[in-house]
Formats: sequence, C-alpha cells, structure tokens
Amino acid sequence: MIKNVMFVSLSLLIFLANTCYAQSKNGFNLEHALIPVDKILSGGPGKDDIPAIDKPEFVPADKAIFIDKDAAVIGIHYKGISKAYSINILNWHEIVNDTFNGEPVVITFCPLCGSGMAFLSAINGKALTFGVSGLLYNSDVLLYDRQTQSLWSQLMTKAISGSYKGQSLTGLAVLHTTWKDWKSKYPNTLILSTKTGFERDYSNSPYMAYLKSPQTMFPLSSVSRQYHPKEEVLGLEVEGQFKAYPFVELEKSPAEFMDTVKGHIITVRYDSKHRSATAFDKLGKQLVSVRTFWFAWYAFHPETQIYVVPKEH
Repeated sequence: MIKNVMFVSLSLLIFLANTCYAQSKNGFNLEHALIPVDKILSGGPGKDDIPAIDKPEFVPADKAIFIDKDAAVIGIHYKGISKAYSINILNWHEIVNDTFNGEPVVITFCPLCGSGMAFLSAINGKALTFGVSGLLYNSDVLLYDRQTQSLWSQLMTKAISGSYKGQSLTGLAVLHTTWKDWKSKYPNTLILSTKTGFERDYSNSPYMAYLKSPQTMFPLSSVSRQYHPKEEVLGLEVEGQFKAYPFVELEKSPAEFMDTVKGHIITVRYDSKHRSATAFDKLGKQLVSVRTFWFAWYAFHPETQIYVVPKEH
C-alpha cells in the first residue's frame, strides 16, 4: 500500500514537472503561446548569455578603421539620421537597443536565418528594451522585452507569449549591404563601434561553418526544396500577401524592374556587386522587407508567392 502511494506520488511529480517544463523554458512562461510550445527550442545559450548591446557607441564613417569596405552591415536611415551596424558585431549580440532622435529603436539580427530587422520599440507609448531569450522558433531568434518578459518572434514581428501576446512590432526599412555601399549612399553615416563593453573577437564569425553548410540546425514547421536552404531572398509583405525574391532569380533579372503584389505596383532593385535588394512603392518610399535565407522565409510563410524571372529575360 505504501509502495503504491509512493509510486503514484512519484508519477504525479514527474507529470507535473513535465507539464511545468512544457509551459516554461529558459524561465519564460509559455502558457497559451501563439505557437506550439514543443516547437520553441533552446538554441543552447541561456537567457542573456548572448548579451544585447544597451549602450551603443558610434563613430563617424571616416573614423571606422575597424571595418573592411566589403564587410556586411545593416543600414538604417530614419528621422534624418543614418547608422550602420556591422554583421560581425551583430553575430555576437543579435540585439542593439538604440535611439534615433530620442525615439527608441531595436535592431535585431538572427545569425541562423541571416535576417536583420529593425523595429520601433515603443508599444502604446511605452518604451521597451529587448534581450536575447536563448530560445528559437523555426531557427529564428525569440527576443524578449525586459519590461514584461513577453517573447517576440523576429520574423513573425509579433509577441508570441506574455502580456503583449499578439501585439505586432512596427518595422523600419533597412538595407543589408556592404559597408562601402552604405557609406557611398550616406557619407555622413555613423557606424556602431567595436567598443561594446564586451570582449569578443569581432574580426571572426562563429558561424562560418554553418553558413557554408546546406544543413539547418533545428526542425522547421515547413520545408521547401525549391531553392537551396540558404539561398538569400528578399521577403516582403503587402496587405497580408507575402512574396519572396530569391537572389538566384534576381541575378537573371534587370537591376531594376516593376512587379505587382496584392494589386500594388512596386519597384525592386538588386545590386549584384553588393548583394543587396530593396523594394519601393509607387511613390518611391522604401518598403519594409527582410533579407533572409529561403528556409527561414518559407518556414514562416509557406503560402508565399515567389518571384521567378520571366522567360523573356
């Protein structure tokens, strides 16, 4: 009788432990998350083991002796200010909490998906700061805001758990290009300094082997073999319609061409020398988009339209 009670008690403890674990990972409450909890995976590091940059320092372009002209950067021109963020630094930190003329902006980069995106980081007038949760969904980084501990999916651009669950982030247009190209477009730009407050080897990437491999590291909710998993694409959304522009298709297209998405005419520009792609509306305003890997774009948007170069080209 005592043994039976002990066995039942032990089984109950194991059940409760598994249930709690399923609803909490890296200390985050995942109860009623918008995505399947079993698809939220640990990337290895714990919460904040990859440290966000909270006090970014910048230098003028002519003082940036630490970066090669062909090095990749994420560039943002907003509120009359131009700033560049080296991918070599973002590889080690993934998040920069910054401001443009006093307006809070968060710059995010997921090395596994190759996706760099920037967002306004005030929600309903309340400024948020973000950290790296150590968790992934579809190989993409899950951010968390320090104010409520809500988790945010970068490529979904919304909170998937916590107080802000379902709340969307407002994206900013960015340019993923080379330092030389960005500096030529915005000669008065600032660039994130390597004086981050952390000791990291910003001259080397910890992801070189991964980038050269066709393999992905974590399970995906949707998979397509139409392109190489790490084929770069320009992905964008127009009124709920998603569309991908694979670089292998853009290589065969004119450097600038017009396309239609959800009835809207857009202009797509591709620079093969700097491997950068951008899209603009009919008024010439740059659209919010993301350069990312094909596997990541498709995992989040399996219903995506795909640009294929017309046969006459």
